[in-house]
Amino acid sequence: MATQINAQRLQPINYNDENQQLNGFAIAPEEATPETPGILILPAWMGINDHSKRVAKELADLGYYAFIADIYGEGSYPKNREEAGEKSGYFKNNPEKYQKRIRLAMNQLIKFGASPENIVVIGYCFGGTGALEVMRAQMAVRGIVSFHGGLWKNPERENKKIKCKVLILHGADDPYVPQEHVASLKQELKDGNADWQMVYYGNAVHAFTEKEAGNDNTKGAAYNAQADRRSWEHFMMFLDEIFNE
Repeated sequence: MATQINAQRLQPINYNDENQQLNGFAIAPEEATPETPGILILPAWMGINDHSKRVAKELADLGYYAFIADIYGEGSYPKNREEAGEKSGYFKNNPEKYQKRIRLAMNQLIKFGASPENIVVIGYCFGGTGALEVMRAQMAVRGIVSFHGGLWKNPERENKKIKCKVLILHGADDPYVPQEHVASLKQELKDGNADWQMVYYGNAVHAFTEKEAGNDNTKGAAYNAQADRRSWEHFMMFLDEIFNE
């Protein structure tokens, strides 16, 4: 029987990575059972923002638990794009530390009520890179989704077997993702014998789901309403396939 929950409100959740305090947000659906799935949201390089909060609320409306991960932690949030590049770059170059922060957030999602057997991880931009790190670390999730994420992995790292379903949603004109990164990821997915899909959106650049990015494609990052809508529909199809197969 479903349990009624006082939900629809993002709740701040404080947790820790050793001495570093992390400040995430959780939200529950109006009704839940022990099998109710959870979606872990990995934000873009500036950290938790209005966009990630909107996504969490929408997922709760659809009947999912959601948790927004804090990757940087109290006192380490970037103040501008330059700092965001430096801080996100640190985690990209130290994937084991990125993976640890993601695992800690996933534990909070499960502690909040989500079924540990029914977890999907999604990420935006820098968070999309994090979603791929979940795949690479062979975490116990049903699937991962990268929205306009960075696809790069150090070529010295081994290509491992991929155990979860994979959905890559990519702006066809994204100037920040070279074709060699796309080709390398495809080879990684092939080597890992993955169940994967990659969808390109025409006339879309980086950050195509972020309304705050403006509409000027020449800047390399811009909102695209059509790509935003289509990528969400592809995400919904992906969830339906995973949880209703």
